[in-house]
Amino acid sequence: MRAEGVDAVLLSVGPDLPWLTGFTAMAQERLTMLVLPREGAPTLVVPSFETERVVDREKLLTLSPWGETDDPVELVADALGGAATGRLAIGDHTWSRFLVALQRRLASGSWTDAGSVLGPLRAAKDDAEIDALARAGAGVDVVATELQNGDIPLIGRSETEVAADLRARILDNGHTRVNFCIVASGPNSSSPHHDTGDRVIQAGEPVLFDFGGTTAEPVGQPGYCSDTTRMVFTGDPPEEFTEAYEALAAAQEAGYQAAQVGTPAEEVDRAARDVLTSAGLGAYFLHRLGHGIGVEGHEDPYLVGGNAEPLEAGNAFSIEPGFYIQGRWGARIEDIVVATADGPRRLINSSRRLAIVEA
Repeated sequence: MRAEGVDAVLLSVGPDLPWLTGFTAMAQERLTMLVLPREGAPTLVVPSFETERVVDREKLLTLSPWGETDDPVELVADALGGAATGRLAIGDHTWSRFLVALQRRLASGSWTDAGSVLGPLRAAKDDAEIDALARAGAGVDVVATELQNGDIPLIGRSETEVAADLRARILDNGHTRVNFCIVASGPNSSSPHHDTGDRVIQAGEPVLFDFGGTTAEPVGQPGYCSDTTRMVFTGDPPEEFTEAYEALAAAQEAGYQAAQVGTPAEEVDRAARDVLTSAGLGAYFLHRLGHGIGVEGHEDPYLVGGNAEPLEAGNAFSIEPGFYIQGRWGARIEDIVVATADGPRRLINSSRRLAIVEA
């Protein structure tokens, strides 16, 4: 906060609050807000009937509960004290109704986003966070392996039916919720973010599976996210697809090997992109190479052209090159990787092969 010239951070709904305190604000019209001044103790302004949800936090912060006829914005202003006229960093997910009310009340303050303070801190995971991400990855690895082994029937089932099956298995493997589950069969695999639908999976086509969730952690600890993409072909793939997939696998490996501490994020993207370009598939790689991951599925750092920030030890991110040929087919391989002083480490460890299934 001192380096960014921020006098106080104000956090409401979103991932920053549970990441700092273990407490998650309910997304509702009643304001919950952590007031974190640069100097002085933090205060949590919270609806009075929710105070019991704040677990074992007496040493971290002071509670400022409010009743239904109280004005929580006034309580935030009181908790700010002298910082009320300074530079205030508001949480990136804060509802606009709260921000507008705060700006009206704190008219002498200036405003910035809290991402400038918290983004770099959240991006560098500590050992406990990496362990949580590894547990999340192990859970979806189980599901991916079941897909690859043919344990989950595909042919003759709709994408929606298969997705429901996957969702149940994700929850059975250490997750408290499923964040997304894409099943994209045949020509639908050419859409990077396909809306899983009623199309029935046929024999002799690729199926793209992209799924992840949030881990179940003890009360008072935030959950961490998983994310993986794997490919299955229902029968023998044509040589054209096999060759394209081999180039994709080589691109994914090149991105992984480039993900060294100190390497600019854009260079990691370029390492994978160059492989696909050399294979004549560069024009079909439609998105960045990867996104950071932690308590959010997408967070800093982003592996994309124009991001010259060097990777730091503890940065965790996806490496997910793909190719998407509209109306025909597409493919993507996605792992979660953490940068370490000893080199990159995969947190997703299911096979990256093109799985062939007959059922």
